[in-house]
Amino acid sequence: MANCIEHSRPVYLRRPSLFLYIAQMFALRRQRMHLAELSDEQLKDVGLTREAADAEARRKVWDAPQYWLS
Repeated sequence: MANCIEHSRPVYLRRPSLFLYIAQMFALRRQRMHLAELSDEQLKDVGLTREAADAEARRKVWDAPQYWLS
């Protein structure tokens, strides 16, 4: 029933809270730091180079596509 009520609200009223946005930023930062900690062999398994992984890890948390945060 709660889902029916949520979907009946206009789209502009269905936006994430500030707490959720901050939590997503911390999660993104943590994931990027874990990416930087992978070994060269692990990066090769996922199809990344060390340079690409390091470049991604250096990006700021606000430098992320919006679809990553929704």
